[in-house]
Amino acid sequence: MTALEDRPEISPFLQGEYAPVYDEIDSRDLRITGQIPAALSGVYMRNGANPQFTPSGRYHWFDGDGMVHALSLDGGTARYRNRWVATPGLGHERTVGHSLFGGILNFAFPPEELMAECGIFKNAANTNIVRHAGRYLALWEGGFPVEITADLETRGLFDYDGRLSGAMTAHPKWCPETGELIFFGYDPVAGPPFLRHHVADSNGVLTHTADIELPRGVMMHDFLTTRNYSIFFDFPAVIAATMAGESMWQPDLGARIGVMPRHGTNADVKWFSIDACFVFHFLNAWEQGDEIVAYGCRMPSIDLDFEAGESDIADLGTLEGVGLTKWTMNLVTGTVHEQMVNDLRSDFPRLHDDLLGLPHRYGYASTTLDGPMTIGFNGIVRYDLQTGSDLTYAFGEGTSIGEAVFAADPTGSAEDDGWLMVFATDKASATTDLCILDGHDLAAGPVARVHIPRRVPAGFHGNWMPNP
Repeated sequence: MTALEDRPEISPFLQGEYAPVYDEIDSRDLRITGQIPAALSGVYMRNGANPQFTPSGRYHWFDGDGMVHALSLDGGTARYRNRWVATPGLGHERTVGHSLFGGILNFAFPPEELMAECGIFKNAANTNIVRHAGRYLALWEGGFPVEITADLETRGLFDYDGRLSGAMTAHPKWCPETGELIFFGYDPVAGPPFLRHHVADSNGVLTHTADIELPRGVMMHDFLTTRNYSIFFDFPAVIAATMAGESMWQPDLGARIGVMPRHGTNADVKWFSIDACFVFHFLNAWEQGDEIVAYGCRMPSIDLDFEAGESDIADLGTLEGVGLTKWTMNLVTGTVHEQMVNDLRSDFPRLHDDLLGLPHRYGYASTTLDGPMTIGFNGIVRYDLQTGSDLTYAFGEGTSIGEAVFAADPTGSAEDDGWLMVFATDKASATTDLCILDGHDLAAGPVARVHIPRRVPAGFHGNWMPNP
């Protein structure tokens, strides 16, 4: 394997805080600054891209092999463990000792016999890690989930006993009232219907599937649920256009929001037309009378070539139409209203998970508060959806953070009774801490820092999983 540091032309997403790590470790009794709250007993798992083998061409951040990083907290102590998600594609690469697949910016068909088993892209299982019905699922929106154990050992592809047809989103939604897991899958190339919606019951049995018709295959990274509905955003990010040498972004096609009863069919979907935009990640949605309100981190467009110059990336901070946005859809009149709630650039929104699909007051997201606007983040914002105000904490320009996950206090009753957890990497020393912040007093900064015995590469999504 060629050392990445010996290749000056490599992607910025193989360097600095994004650079992969190549060992799997298990370290107990980690050093702690401050005090871990006694009520925190469980494990925080986070997934991210970490290529084991040097990419064969231009590398995109979304291409790397999944690696799950787990921080177990109990009795004020902490343990760290990391493992690659051993997908079938990675298994073949380990056999030959080098990369076999192209990527988003370097598409190439794999060998024919490999394509028959793994598809044209490697299922990297690198985007999220969720626990449902006792199973731990590593997710990547282009293929089946990969089941792993609580100790991060890979069990293999999971297809709900053959009931799952096609891919599964990396952003399923858990229903706190029924225990169901609601999700979708999309295939932007294979042809109609392009989109499938699924529901698994509290025991992890897939009980409902519905094909939903779209006029074209688009990128659909996230969606929303309420107590009774699933909500899909049909943005004009046409993946098939890139294969024809055209721009993925086709704003003249417009955009739509589709609302469907959770156990409904294509015939039940109500569509609402909106201005062209894109949202990678949504905060939440809920019902209020005849209306549904939905919140997401809006962008005016999308460009997956993240290797643009820093000045181009910095423009994201001043573009009109960037920020936390509210859509209000009236199911009786068929009207929709869009409102920019806060123009602070943010993403990776989270909330108290027991309020998914239900009314709530607070939302949390990662943002950039000091220094130039880049793809990474260095601060956390708490949005107050009732007052419209926000509260922030800045780690500083020399720190890079990822998604901040809310861990509820099991002894609390208020919505903000709990803590935020986030990996924070000091770019100068190349060290990473798990920072724990009080949900009541975000601005005070971390109440505890768990010092990880190695740098944790910048990654994507994860969850706090309390002990039973």
